[in-house]
Amino acid sequence: MSDRTTTLCETTDEAVPLTSLRADALENWKADHGDWADWVSATGFTAKAGETCPLPGASGGLGRMLVGLGDKPDPVTGDLWTWSLLAESLPEGIYDLESQDAGDEVALGWALSLYRFDRYKTLPKPTARLCWPDGCDRDRVRRMTEAVCLVRDLINTPAADLGPADLADAAAEVARAYGAKVQAIIGGDLLNENYPAIHAVGRAGAQEPRLIDLTWGDETAPKVTLVGKGVCFDSGGLDIKPAEFMKLMKKDMGGAAHVLGLAQLIMDAKLPVRLRVLIPAVENSVSGEAMRPMDVIPTRDGKTVEIGHTDAEGRVVLADALAEASADKPEIIIDCATLTGAARVALGTDLPALFCNDDSLADDLLKAGMAQGDPLWRLPLWDPYRPKIDGKTAMLTNDAEGRYGGAITAALFLREFVGAEIPWIHIDMMAWNGGSRPGRPEGGEAQGLRALFALLEQRYDRAGSR
Repeated sequence: MSDRTTTLCETTDEAVPLTSLRADALENWKADHGDWADWVSATGFTAKAGETCPLPGASGGLGRMLVGLGDKPDPVTGDLWTWSLLAESLPEGIYDLESQDAGDEVALGWALSLYRFDRYKTLPKPTARLCWPDGCDRDRVRRMTEAVCLVRDLINTPAADLGPADLADAAAEVARAYGAKVQAIIGGDLLNENYPAIHAVGRAGAQEPRLIDLTWGDETAPKVTLVGKGVCFDSGGLDIKPAEFMKLMKKDMGGAAHVLGLAQLIMDAKLPVRLRVLIPAVENSVSGEAMRPMDVIPTRDGKTVEIGHTDAEGRVVLADALAEASADKPEIIIDCATLTGAARVALGTDLPALFCNDDSLADDLLKAGMAQGDPLWRLPLWDPYRPKIDGKTAMLTNDAEGRYGGAITAALFLREFVGAEIPWIHIDMMAWNGGSRPGRPEGGEAQGLRALFALLEQRYDRAGSR
């Protein structure tokens, strides 16, 4: 596994001291450093977020660097992305931070500034390096950086190089690194093993559909099952998408990328759980084998689904995976999916929608998200909308009646396949940055990943108890 934290280094005498300042602390700093007050004033430095001010050394070189953190931390993300901005904007060199407050946040923001998806072309990367802050949990920062980059890399890879078979290979690579077991049920075997919905959606693709199944950990430990939507490309099927919407559909396996990233975090941290990861990996393609509007598709648990729209395929493949996850009776099921445009209309692209059948669990996750600067927003599993997913010729429809509440009706559809007694989290995410910002380049993005891992860390202690 490559080290994604190469912008962080050991302390060295060559490092330039780095002083971070809030805007309201600048005047006091100048009063305490009178020799520099006029210089700082002359440069126009006001300590706004991301601003820098070099101070000359005694020998004429760079003696110190002042950096601004703005008036106050962002109310949600703190200073995380300000440190990414600083890492990208500071000149080449090695810097040693004087204040060690929030060392993990500083190091993570700095490390994520390095991310570029450069598989197909060389892209410039930041050259400023930071000495690891004192008291920083290096393993934790490395672990999170690697997981975020894994998620981004998988989402950014074009479908020609990341089909269902390639996604299975990626899962196997993660499994090998931690001694996990992974298997896949492929093609016609999906029918033999009773995963008909996954097969129906993926049978038209160039690569055969499959169910990826990864397991790790002590079999007697609490069971945690992750389910990720692995639609490696979504043409919309016979109800084909318009070109402008199809352009981003390599990201429709973003849920699968997230659960692999989360699995890597769990295994690297050695959380005392029995982990299972289920990824239905398909391509929703167009061919003579494609499912048709108004086909009736059987599912693993016996419910039948009327295909009202072939572009609502994600919930169909997740139906089989969630039914299998529930049969194992885990303590918690977490599914991640780029499921609905309706969630994006409601919450925008940066804020994933959270659905949960357990109020206490939902509250814990929302709090973890705010504490990590990785927020989610809860939407209701609104039972009065349940009749909208009743089918006319089958038990359920994948195309709820009416134009409104689409994220809710999709979540209600998924709930049909989750054991009622099992705590369940469903996250409907964009998994994509529409534009570039410090530490967050345009392209695939990990959303809710840090929040979910913090929740699981809090829920399962080192002794394996709850």
